[in-house]
Amino acid sequence: MASAFWCIVEDDRQGAPKKVMAEVLGAASRLGGGPVEAVWLTDKASDAGLKQLGEWGAGKVWLLENAGLAPYRSEVWAGALADLAAQQSPRAIFGAVTSRQRELVARLAARLGVGLAADCVALAMNGDTLVATRPVYAGKLIARVTWAKGPWVATLRPNVFRPAEAQPGKTAAVERPAVSLPPAVMKFVERREEVSTGLPELTEAEIVISGGRGMKGPENYVILEDMGRVIGAAVGASRAAVDAGWRPHRFQIGQTGRTISPKLYLGFGVSGAIQHLAGMRTSKIIVAVNKDAEAPIFKIADYGIVADLFEVVPELTKEFKKLLEK
Repeated sequence: MASAFWCIVEDDRQGAPKKVMAEVLGAASRLGGGPVEAVWLTDKASDAGLKQLGEWGAGKVWLLENAGLAPYRSEVWAGALADLAAQQSPRAIFGAVTSRQRELVARLAARLGVGLAADCVALAMNGDTLVATRPVYAGKLIARVTWAKGPWVATLRPNVFRPAEAQPGKTAAVERPAVSLPPAVMKFVERREEVSTGLPELTEAEIVISGGRGMKGPENYVILEDMGRVIGAAVGASRAAVDAGWRPHRFQIGQTGRTISPKLYLGFGVSGAIQHLAGMRTSKIIVAVNKDAEAPIFKIADYGIVADLFEVVPELTKEFKKLLEK
């Protein structure tokens, strides 16, 4: 349908849509600009996943299911999406700000020859035009942008948009178009290993704990992980900690890492360099613990503690346990 709003599905690679899809579908539905449809590229979909997309508000699911879609390769996925978009002429195409979709949606916009509004924190219709709000200059300014031509293509920051209210029993029509896959022109990954920390995924977590240079070494992150298990938080790191080799890059928060918007951000030994603030300043509540009273992060923190994090973290963990045991 030419007026449809498409939402590209981000799944957990086990056949289930991630919870960020409830936010993307909810944002698209509230615009009221046209039917909301999901586009799911996968090597194997699940009935439960299709049911979930329907309950989150997708009126139709375009299911591009092909063994050649695994492992993920952006040039293959973008080609398949661009071909389907050329056939169906959607009005808008939305994705989530995740590691995969940041790359995929940018490549798709280039294939379609349209502009991309990346990392949006608000969307609104102004008559027949979509207006996207997004931070620029490392979050120092907010820009409102429109498109010279469609389809409108945008990525939405997780934990910012209100999720769609689940409608139990609602189903989505499933279309299974033929998938013509171009040959892969690049191969970077010889082997993929999934490593679970037992903690929530960084970009989707409602509580995020971050450790910076003040952690003094990789062995000390165990105290943050202990706290994370108590309060159900993800554990990230600043660029300084990642550059020092203390944490893998997938845990980096900031302009060159992950962008997060949790309900609660707890920063320990994080100075608050501008590139880090760009990735977390939209957190609802910011708590900072640092020995340096002049650390820049205190300028944006809702609560600050000038103290040694190695004294504060164990005490906070102890208090959190007491509260949760009541």
